[in-house]
Amino acid sequence: MTVTENVTGPAARTGAALQLRGLRRTFGSAVALDGLDLDVAPGELLALLGPSGCGKTTALRVLAGFERPDEGQVLLDGEDIVPVPANRRDTAMVFQSYSLFPHLTAADNVAFGLRMRKVRSAERRARAAELLDLVGLGGHGERFPHQLSGGQQQRVALARALALRPRLLLLDEPLSALDARVRVTLREEIRRLQLELGITTVFVTHDQEEALSMADRVAVMNGGRLEQCATPTELYERPATDFVAEFIGTMNRVPGRAVDGGTAVEVLGATLPVGEPDGRTGDVRVLLRPEALEVTAGGPAHVTGTSFHGPTTRLRIALPDGTDVKADVPTHAAAGLTPGTAVAVRPQSRPVLLASAGAAA
Repeated sequence: MTVTENVTGPAARTGAALQLRGLRRTFGSAVALDGLDLDVAPGELLALLGPSGCGKTTALRVLAGFERPDEGQVLLDGEDIVPVPANRRDTAMVFQSYSLFPHLTAADNVAFGLRMRKVRSAERRARAAELLDLVGLGGHGERFPHQLSGGQQQRVALARALALRPRLLLLDEPLSALDARVRVTLREEIRRLQLELGITTVFVTHDQEEALSMADRVAVMNGGRLEQCATPTELYERPATDFVAEFIGTMNRVPGRAVDGGTAVEVLGATLPVGEPDGRTGDVRVLLRPEALEVTAGGPAHVTGTSFHGPTTRLRIALPDGTDVKADVPTHAAAGLTPGTAVAVRPQSRPVLLASAGAAA
């Protein structure tokens, strides 16, 4: 059987099912994981996203076997692997820092784990060559890490992880050390390979764009707990908590008044349906994305600043009541909307969300 058949054959595409059950991990008085529950479907790519200290890296280290939880289970195809040492878990991790051996060639780095498993030399060489081809580095096998770019080194690290044919692939902010153009190219390559191989993958990132563009689902964490796990579209359009609403993308909180038994809200001169009514009436805070605001010249508000984003320009606007909002408009329409310009701001006619009762304004 060839290496490609081993790595990309139908059996590999089934992936492994992963469940995290009640994971708790503390470091002294600090709670890193506070009863974390997650399900990852076979062959799914799940991103763990959240601010520093939210527990995402601890969760990944628990999956890898580098940290042992105080409580809970990690089930891989139904087997609790918490008691299993890291080197026997059938998982592989790609690190942010590449962690290549500087004295070994790219091919030898890829084959290192196979050598530790006593795979015959000829098979090691063949598998390393094929995996380097798979990640777009055919012909680079004899180069040493210092002769490769950062992006190429990360590809070698990925090939080394795949060489072991793991049931679970773990990525620890693998692109954060690369420049912007290389990050975009490599995240597309990682996603292509993940889909082609069908390997269940969990990756940690602090980059929202990276998570939303690559993952099947994104798990947003905060304070060791799961705030929401959903598709990128659902996270952006239907955030389950105020934290998710504020953390994913940019969100404006605009004063409004809930009417009609809480099924509609009056905001910025318009009456809009509430997407998820909770029965509240009276004063509320309405959550509006910058792209959901329409801006026209002449009105009671005024532009306080602009920032260019290619096809769109973000306007910072002060409303008459002193509320500051951000609005994204097509760049061609923003030419005359310079700081100080009087403008009118209205929301698009579509359902809106309300901030939770008692949430900070």
